[in-house]
Amino acid sequence: MKILAMAVLALTLSGTAARAADPRYPNWPCTQAKVPEISLAAVWAGPALDDAETKWKNDAKVTALVAKLSARKTSIEDAEKSVKDFLAASSADKSANAKLLFAGLFDTLNAQRSQVMSGLERVSRKQREAADKIREETIQLQTLQGATPRDEAKVEALGNDLIWKTRIFEDRNKVVRFVCEVPTTIDQRLFALGRVIQQEME
Repeated sequence: MKILAMAVLALTLSGTAARAADPRYPNWPCTQAKVPEISLAAVWAGPALDDAETKWKNDAKVTALVAKLSARKTSIEDAEKSVKDFLAASSADKSANAKLLFAGLFDTLNAQRSQVMSGLERVSRKQREAADKIREETIQLQTLQGATPRDEAKVEALGNDLIWKTRIFEDRNKVVRFVCEVPTTIDQRLFALGRVIQQEME
């Protein structure tokens, strides 16, 4: 009975995730709406970036700073200070460097979001397959338990397998719920750093 209860719990979790998904994105497992890309207008109210969108990769200092600022291990406070220090040292080139820096952050953080989202959707597909397998094995177990004579060895083996698969399913669901927060965190970082860059340009 405990095994069946665990399997039912797993399937309930799976059903909840499926209902929460946007029908436009059937594999999106998060309750947060899927926004495939951050629009430039949503995070940048400064001057047009022009050729900075393609040229930022040619500047070694900018690319190194973008890598640092984009890393989630860099606190937002440290990132904002690094932006201010970099632009304060830019003197006459401040506006150009500011645009290069934001263009780099916009490209890099959007790419990070896309990778995270693709990973979430891959896991979601695997979870759906796992739920189907748990469902099948639950039915098989019920049949074995009701058989006469009852094969205890098969009941135990299938029961143990079902427990293992259900635990993996539940663990993955916990990870998915945690990772679902990451795109929002990336959005917030880009918005915050974009605001600092614009303030420093004024």
